Amino acid sequence: MPQPSDPSALLDALLPVARAAGDEIMKIYATDFEVRGKSDASPVTEADERAEALILPALARLTPDIPIVSEEEAAAGRIPAVGERFWLVDPLDGTKEFISRNGEFTVNIALIERGEPVLGVVFAPALDRLFAGGATLGALVEDKGVRRTIACRTPPAEGLTVVASRSHGDADALAAFLAGRKVASQTNAGSSLKLCLVAAGEADVYPRLGRTMEWDIAAGDAVLRAAGGIVRTLDGGVLGYGKADFANPHFAAWGTSDAV
Repeated sequence: MPQPSDPSALLDALLPVARAAGDEIMKIYATDFEVRGKSDASPVTEADERAEALILPALARLTPDIPIVSEEEAAAGRIPAVGERFWLVDPLDGTKEFISRNGEFTVNIALIERGEPVLGVVFAPALDRLFAGGATLGALVEDKGVRRTIACRTPPAEGLTVVASRSHGDADALAAFLAGRKVASQTNAGSSLKLCLVAAGEADVYPRLGRTMEWDIAAGDAVLRAAGGIVRTLDGGVLGYGKADFANPHFAAWGTSDAV
């Protein structure tokens, strides 16, 4: 059984878990699935629940002593006490993208240590694109079966490529954030794929000027940090994990660690 002290083996063990959860999601994606509302009015489907039901026991087998905070369990009020090390899981990030059938939804699994995401896997099953990374391991993408390493890029002279949320946009806030910055292009994407696009050098910054929870972004943040990037709050601090309510402040994910 891989241990947290062997991050490479643990990350390798996470990849098939994420892929298996993606398989469960795609089974529901192919049906005329029902959409229900949670207590916070956000949508949930059987795919969220089936993916979570696969991931949680798999993580418990891998690391029985590490607590797991997962989106649907948290929505039901089942949140374990966490210490310096815990898992953050979003079994289906981008439920709105899933419902609209645009393919931009992901399985997110991240390991947090002392407030930092040190391992993460983000799998987009409809796109067959898997991102993974660790603090001491670097970052990779498996794109339709082909694996390659990825790294953030230095923004080109012509300006920033900005990736923004497809379903949660505030145009005025984004315009204010970008004011005074040289922007070459802007694109939209769903779920934690936005963080991964920055990690892969396909974008330079992802500003998120709205509400998110830690499980929404932890896995993508782990991949981004492994690729040389950073997530900063709008006052320039590094985003941390394990907050009392697991809610994030507004932030920007950058491909260069010295960005603000």
